[in-house]
Amino acid sequence: MARSFQVTFDAEDPARLAEFWMLALGYQIQPPPPEFASWDEWAFHMEIPETDWNNARALVDPEGKGPRLFIQKVPEGKSAKNRVHLDVAVDPAEGQSRMDAVEELVAALVAEGATYVRHVEEHGAEWVVCCDPEGNEFCVH
Repeated sequence: MARSFQVTFDAEDPARLAEFWMLALGYQIQPPPPEFASWDEWAFHMEIPETDWNNARALVDPEGKGPRLFIQKVPEGKSAKNRVHLDVAVDPAEGQSRMDAVEELVAALVAEGATYVRHVEEHGAEWVVCCDPEGNEFCVH
């Protein structure tokens, strides 16, 4: 039997990285507990100092299909290449080529702080390698 899992990112600025990955994946901030209108209201109620309100963000697939993403603040910066990365699949609009859809998403992500690394064509496949605003590598195909 398969197990559920979440993907966790270490980050300098969880709020900014969450905004980026919401755009990249079509995810949303995980809703707060039902008795709270927002996570800030929850944090206030839990007596968490306002300086700690950006220590983490959780993102979820609004359709409930993909894994939860958890973005947590850490004191150290990124120091090496990822050993694991996300591959983001595009869904072309009718009449649009897959690579046109890839380039369109990559352009939107670069406008939001991603870094374009390279275009790859290998063994009949084609994709674009990028880095998110904090330097985490990912591919768009």
